[in-house]
Amino acid sequence: MPTSRSIKGVAVSMGLAEGPVHIVRAGKTEVPTWSVREDDLPQEFARLAAALSSAAEELTDRQRAIARQASEKDAEIFAVHRMILQDPSALQTIERLIQEERINAEAAVSKLIERVVGRVNSMEGASVRDYANDLADPWRRVLEHLLQRDQESIAQSEAKVILAAAELTPKVVTFLPRERILGVVTEQGGRFSHAAVLARSLGIPCVVTLPNLLARLEQNMHVTVDGDHGLVQLRPGEQDLNRFRRIAAKRGERRLSMLAYAPEPAVSLDGARLRCEVNIESMRDFETFDVAHTDGVGLLRTEFLYMERSSFPSEEEQYRMYRRVVETMAGRTVTIRTLDVGGDKPLPYFKVPPEPNPALGWRGLRIQLQWPDLFQAQVRAMLRAASEGNLRILLPMVGSLEQVRQARRVIQEVGENLREQGYDVPESVPLGIMIEVPSLLFVLPQVMAEVDFVSVGTNDLVQYLLAVDRDNSWVARLYQPTDPAVMRALEQVATAAKAAGVPCSVCGDVASDPVAAVLLLGLGYDSVSVAPHFVPAIKFAVRRCTVEGARRFVRELLECSTTEGVKQALGRMREQLFEGVDQA
Repeated sequence: MPTSRSIKGVAVSMGLAEGPVHIVRAGKTEVPTWSVREDDLPQEFARLAAALSSAAEELTDRQRAIARQASEKDAEIFAVHRMILQDPSALQTIERLIQEERINAEAAVSKLIERVVGRVNSMEGASVRDYANDLADPWRRVLEHLLQRDQESIAQSEAKVILAAAELTPKVVTFLPRERILGVVTEQGGRFSHAAVLARSLGIPCVVTLPNLLARLEQNMHVTVDGDHGLVQLRPGEQDLNRFRRIAAKRGERRLSMLAYAPEPAVSLDGARLRCEVNIESMRDFETFDVAHTDGVGLLRTEFLYMERSSFPSEEEQYRMYRRVVETMAGRTVTIRTLDVGGDKPLPYFKVPPEPNPALGWRGLRIQLQWPDLFQAQVRAMLRAASEGNLRILLPMVGSLEQVRQARRVIQEVGENLREQGYDVPESVPLGIMIEVPSLLFVLPQVMAEVDFVSVGTNDLVQYLLAVDRDNSWVARLYQPTDPAVMRALEQVATAAKAAGVPCSVCGDVASDPVAAVLLLGLGYDSVSVAPHFVPAIKFAVRRCTVEGARRFVRELLECSTTEGVKQALGRMREQLFEGVDQA
């Protein structure tokens, strides 16, 4: 009898899953090639056109489904994939291969895929593999339609499965309706690729970088997936299954117990409060949580309104959107970040010159200040919506005091113009900045004198502070939010904010860990802003601690000189906070 085997990979999306495997043939496949007579060329072109149409329709359906299940931003990759299929140069290449080499459409599309992947993989820079997959994946859809490999048997059944594939792509993550996907495991994939972000957003347990996975699997083989620790077990025995199921049951019970704390404020045992706000991207996000369980919107990413469009949204479109968010929050604070595009967040209709290092290039506030019309239109919409409730403006990618002052002047001028035009807008709206660029750490007292609040974006701050590209697999292990330098940077920001009487928050991934939230309370942060499903656990942790205990925790962490030391201290605090709560 075959023995159970465990494979260690990289955890991408948390959670446990158990069930039969369905192998998704979404990667490189052997494609039959045959000669085409000249008289049959029109038929091949017609087959190609039909496959393109079917693939585009499939992408549209996937986009709508993911927009409903997750958010419009999560679904944007499928709009990009449709645009890739509309690339005239790619289509001309395929048609030329059919015409000149007299080969079938399948073979021509396959050759295009090989050329695209080969060309991109020859480039230098981060996330090359993920980029190659994003370019090739739409054409693989076309190829599958041509080959008529539409997996009719699995699509027509109602079975729930764990999807396995060579590459982690959006197509794999959305291969079946969400309710039928137990988990996703792949041989290759990036932790920060589009598909990885999509898996996390949909709450699908996911493990990648599993060596020789497909060679070890068989269709319908029973496996278990541990998305917390990056483990996949093949053909688990009865003992293994019983242990796995006990752990899964305990985690389910823990999730339910955490939910009981969602309506309660995050108040420590000695009366200190940490505001728990949420990060959102669209009105659809309001379907995933109860507004009454939050203290406000700590980060409204406005990029979603600009994505999947053929042109920039008008002032009126933006105003209506912001007003709806403000009204929905019913008096609670709504912090709206101005457009943060560029780098890894391009707009399809906004062409920028290629940059050797986009993360350090033209993005965020830098674009807005150099393109004032774009900035002014968004500010006008924000100020008009501010008359409907408690709205704050947040500036991204700020690197200097001059940028803050320039942005404030623009906002003041826009406000004056609106009042002259008869609009009822506030005399002033709170203005804050993201602390992401390390240069600000050296001028914090001056920064605090210029702003009404600050929000630390730990994702980029860690990347810039440690000089680590988190999308680069060669150095990704060095991306450590628990690095002592990061801890000291967080302390510096909180200390400067407290001295100046400026509210401070953290809206990056660090804040989503309940233990880290207690750390932030001890450091003196006023609030955290996280994905809605993290709120209950954070409230649970805060309500089990004291401020004095949190401060002792801070002192212990700041004495650590290594990342491992910080991790161990966090582990000890986790045990204290969740004592009596099963941490399986």
